[in-house]
Amino acid sequence: MLIIFDWDGTILDSSNKIVACMQAGAREFGVEERSGEDIRNIIGLELSVAIASLYPALNAREVEELRTAYVRSFILADREPCQMFVGVEEGLRSLKAAGHDLCVATGKSRRGLDGVFAGLEISALFSASRCADETASKPHPLMLEQLCAERSCAPESALMVGDTEYDLEMASRLAMPSVGVSYGVHSVERLQRWQPVAVIDQFAALMPLVEGLVAD
Repeated sequence: MLIIFDWDGTILDSSNKIVACMQAGAREFGVEERSGEDIRNIIGLELSVAIASLYPALNAREVEELRTAYVRSFILADREPCQMFVGVEEGLRSLKAAGHDLCVATGKSRRGLDGVFAGLEISALFSASRCADETASKPHPLMLEQLCAERSCAPESALMVGDTEYDLEMASRLAMPSVGVSYGVHSVERLQRWQPVAVIDQFAALMPLVEGLVAD
């Protein structure tokens, strides 16, 4: 089975760092800081789209300037890498060993994802990835369409795993089954709106779920 994972909030426990860096970027740029809840709500979107959502009064140039301030803050903060959620590394290795094709669909930039991949052994487990700056931002399903085409898999035969409704919505638009994870940034109620196969509380629950889907 082709299994496509979101990154931040699903694989990597990075939401607190993203919140802190967005608030630091806002201070540097000179706009009011948004709350942690507001910032967590836009995690997963392409960065410029996310900033425009947080600050709708900014014009395109100002959005880009705030984006630059955020990136500068994140690069400094990322000298101390985020940790993967409990059970993720073991779960990914088990899925790969069972013959599943693993990919990533993320709101990160290509530079950002490649930087994280460079420091992680598990990056070798992923066959392909799509980042928000090289395709359409979630919840548009283009990145899933591209990954399915690259891996020669029909969308309805793949599985999207993510922690936000943006992940599950883009899967829904392609009639792709999805699984939500409750330990990320969006509530179970928001995830359930998109009728996932399941919402799991820990990554270890994914392997038996996938085995059941394959058996069906």
